[in-house]
Amino acid sequence: MKQLRVIPLGGLGEIGKNMTVFEYGDDAIILDTGIMFPEGDHLGVDYIIPDMGYLFEHQNRLKIHGIFITHGHEDHTGAIHHVLEHFDAPVYGTALTCGLIEVKLKQAKMRSAKINVFRAGDTIKAGPFELESFHVCHSIPDGVGFGIRTPVGLIVHTGDFKFDHTPVDNWPPDFARLAAFAKEGVLALLADSTNADRPGWTPSESVIDEAFDRVFRNAQGRILIATFASLISRVEQAGAACLRYGRKMAILGHSMSENIKMAQELGYIDFPDDLIVSLDKALQMDKNKIAFMVTGSQGEPSAVLSKLATKRHSQLEIEPGDTVVVSAHAIPGNENTVSRIINKLFQRGAKVIYDAVEKVHVSGHASQEEMKLMINLVKPKFFVPVHGELRHLHQHAELAISLGIPESNCVVVENGTILEFTKNKMTVGERYPGGYVFVDGAGVGDIGPAVIRDREILANEGFVTVIAQVNKKGELATDPHVISRGFVFIKEAEEIIDGIKDTVRKTLSKSRNGRRQDVVTDAITKYLYQETKRRPMVFAYIIEI
Repeated sequence: MKQLRVIPLGGLGEIGKNMTVFEYGDDAIILDTGIMFPEGDHLGVDYIIPDMGYLFEHQNRLKIHGIFITHGHEDHTGAIHHVLEHFDAPVYGTALTCGLIEVKLKQAKMRSAKINVFRAGDTIKAGPFELESFHVCHSIPDGVGFGIRTPVGLIVHTGDFKFDHTPVDNWPPDFARLAAFAKEGVLALLADSTNADRPGWTPSESVIDEAFDRVFRNAQGRILIATFASLISRVEQAGAACLRYGRKMAILGHSMSENIKMAQELGYIDFPDDLIVSLDKALQMDKNKIAFMVTGSQGEPSAVLSKLATKRHSQLEIEPGDTVVVSAHAIPGNENTVSRIINKLFQRGAKVIYDAVEKVHVSGHASQEEMKLMINLVKPKFFVPVHGELRHLHQHAELAISLGIPESNCVVVENGTILEFTKNKMTVGERYPGGYVFVDGAGVGDIGPAVIRDREILANEGFVTVIAQVNKKGELATDPHVISRGFVFIKEAEEIIDGIKDTVRKTLSKSRNGRRQDVVTDAITKYLYQETKRRPMVFAYIIEI
């Protein structure tokens, strides 16, 4: 007898890179294809994508009937072109979600994808699966969850959600559809766990309008608002504040600019034609007549806000009297990076407003009372918390148990763990090996933990390179040449440099075999630790002349 297999490839045990495979026999669908932002110790990494090793191993067997996207945020769409490079499957999403995906695919120079637009409430047939979408509120318009009808029963996946009764787009969540699922009978609920440790209810997006109003009313100079490039609703709220207070808006950041153009074309943003101005024009305007929308709310080094904080932007500089609004929560693991950016902005003379100071951002995820409401509306037989770190998943499972779902019917799993369902049973299967796949420039997966560790050493301790020329007898022909970066400043560390050279001489006098390069490297490493208690990366090159 066939079983439904659910394989989370990302999003369980972490915040980001959400991706789940639903498999029945040789038929499969994929739900979301997200990325995760690098943490502080992921030096040089642009972003992280799910490990698709399971799909690669079963590529010849599985027929993937579709890739279904819940909403347009990067942690659900960002890896779409990486997936489509290997799997020729149609993509399904709502209009805004598909628009954001098309912008992303265009930037990746991928134009052959099959993009299918549906409306919340539509039902899509995909092999043995039937997916009924339902509208959810989140921090971006046009978000959905899915009721997935399978041969063994109905699985409900919430996507990212919160129960916002006063959303900025006036489109509340589809309570009726959730209740209808319960009447039909739900085998399992897979629910967003991001805020499982937050009691109460998540505030409505509408409170941001009030906060923006206070910011715009009090600001004397320029206003800069930093948020996610895909956070279209925040752009709309900022534009409305500009109109109320007689300011124009300039967009800094290519991805944000492209997303806003797309959202305007689709009717999700309705701005007067003269509201958005070019950067050149904005720089000539009175400072109290302009606001800038910028990328980089997570402190990404290549994004606009980070460049402004470190005076690396080619056209714009932070000036005393500027008001900078950071309209985003720091993603877990990214708090220190964001804090450093905020501190640097203060150093430049800006007034910085962030969520701890003013309600310029609210979470797009349900808090505990909304999670309880979701469980009580859907009434699932089995419960699987998804989308969160382990602490969130465990807390969400405890909530479900407190509402009467048997502990044996709730399971917390991590990425790669295969869940198997029959009509009456849920089984935790083997865990498929996997890990982070780092994207660094054009390279995908070509750097791993060893490279990251090397980068950490280089960043923390620096390196020392020694070049020694020897004659055919293995004797030093010239004085060794020492190069140091990030370890010591050579002009102020003559004693250390002389010690390195002396170590090379002594070592070569004792070792003239084929391994002398390794022996010299080890000897220098030991000497430097004895003298400085530091371990820079050492490179020794023995050149025979």
